[in-house]
Amino acid sequence: MSIRLHFVVEGQTEETFVNRTIIPHLASYSVWGDVRCVMTGRKRGILHRGGLASYARARKDLMLWMKEDQNRDAAFTTMFDLYALPRDFPGYEKAGTVKCPYTRVAELERAMIGDLDHPRFVPHIQLHEFETLLLADPAKLDCVYTDRDRAIRSLTEMVAAFDSPELIDDGPTTAPSKRIIHEIPEYEGMKASAGPLTAEKIGLLALRQRCSHFGQWLSQLEGLRR
Repeated sequence: MSIRLHFVVEGQTEETFVNRTIIPHLASYSVWGDVRCVMTGRKRGILHRGGLASYARARKDLMLWMKEDQNRDAAFTTMFDLYALPRDFPGYEKAGTVKCPYTRVAELERAMIGDLDHPRFVPHIQLHEFETLLLADPAKLDCVYTDRDRAIRSLTEMVAAFDSPELIDDGPTTAPSKRIIHEIPEYEGMKASAGPLTAEKIGLLALRQRCSHFGQWLSQLEGLRR
């Protein structure tokens, strides 16, 4: 039996990445995906999507989609950033006491599983945000920023100090996106296009090798049909 996999993601950058890179990859495993940004509100009958302002809103959106599609072949997943995660997330306080980021994010994902209670829900909270994936191979930023050799070299040297880009911290000035913007300021206004394109150039093989938590999630999605 093939699987229809519904992605609920934090914003447009993740939506484009999932559409361009993950969904085509999963098709070879008979996992057929679609994606939408998390709903953030409704005004005058118009739905607004993008940005994880609160877990309560994300939960409502997920539960609504789960109710709409109760077919046996339907599965659900998320792609939310650990960086600036809303404080009303299940397990937030307990996870906040854990130093190891891998253990912390696992605690939060388990709490989501318990809270949503769906047989084919695979949560993913990205360590620490989407831009972590770009730091798996910063040299590929040259596919967009062709004249920023020094900045890209600086990012490459910075990443070399970490065992994995997933271990780069989530400080307000030192999170992965902030480090990229520090070296390449124009990335801030281009992330929705430059981010997915760079990640595509890096490729899923390198992403899963350099970012083990991301790789585990991808493996889970590939195995949904079994």
